[in-house]
Amino acid sequence: MAVYTTINDPSAYFQTLLYTGDGSASQAQTNTGNSDLQPDWIWVKKTNDVRNTSNTDSSRGFNKRMETQTTTAESTTTTDVISAQSNGFTVGNNGSTGNNGDTYAAWQWKANGGTTASNTDGSITSTVQANTTAGFSVVTYTGNGSSGATIGHGLGATPKWFFVKSRSTTGSWIHYHIGTGSTPQNDYLNFTTSAKGTTSAAWNNTAPTTSVASLGSSAEVNGNGTTFVGYFFAEIQGYSKFGSYTGNGNADGPFIYTGFKPSWVMIRRTDSTGSWLIWDTKRTPNNVTGTVLYANDAAAEETFSSYNLDFLSNGFKIRGTDVYTNANGGNYIYMCFASSPFTTSDGVPTTAR
Repeated sequence: MAVYTTINDPSAYFQTLLYTGDGSASQAQTNTGNSDLQPDWIWVKKTNDVRNTSNTDSSRGFNKRMETQTTTAESTTTTDVISAQSNGFTVGNNGSTGNNGDTYAAWQWKANGGTTASNTDGSITSTVQANTTAGFSVVTYTGNGSSGATIGHGLGATPKWFFVKSRSTTGSWIHYHIGTGSTPQNDYLNFTTSAKGTTSAAWNNTAPTTSVASLGSSAEVNGNGTTFVGYFFAEIQGYSKFGSYTGNGNADGPFIYTGFKPSWVMIRRTDSTGSWLIWDTKRTPNNVTGTVLYANDAAAEETFSSYNLDFLSNGFKIRGTDVYTNANGGNYIYMCFASSPFTTSDGVPTTAR
């Protein structure tokens, strides 16, 4: 019998950490799951008040911050995320990460401990930090402005979701996702509420491969001389899932099979306007949950029954009727990471929460 998953403990590669800032200049935050998770991409959002996210990684350096709610270029700060350690990370007293008395959610992914390599698989040499076990890589490169340029991503598998942001200039976060339609390489989304767009200027109407992603001529993915960062995800059975579903407009909404018990879900409507909605089981450990944070909005955490989800042992079920998650006939994409596989490599099944 084939092994169902190669990752028995997803918290070794992804974790959500909740913490409260104390206002000091150096605040160590310790993960509560697998103690060996030293994060390489850290995405922090204040939960109790309005604030833009902090987005940092070990390839660019944790003192290099960007925000998913804005198009601003990368900035340098010593008071945001300061460093990562073997079991968590340290933040300063910036309001986005460590203000006294404020509460935060930190979503963390493990790549390769900050060790990067030059990748010449594409026509543009990229710098890659990859974790092929977890299907995640951080890619940095400098654009050349030419349609059909390619960059290596280092995954050894075809990515199903990736997004790119210019570091040295203003520009949108541009997403590729396998679930946007029959030809996702012709589509793009950004961290706004706009419906998906179609253009060859993003991905050159060329699907990614097991080694490279193709770029069009858009300044937001391939500006000549502009520096970029990209986050790439391949699907790993029992750990991650990237797909789509069609809404039915009913509180007894679609069931999305993932093959694992989810710990984190992000949903985005693609055929109309919609927010990027994030649920996780650390902020809301019990079903049903309609408590969300927004990747595209600085708003604090909000709870609406119309956003309700059930987190199940093998997927999640839509229980709300909001048009951002379940309009009748609406098209949606999702990104999901596991808290435990449906069945471990030793044949041990998981249970619903």
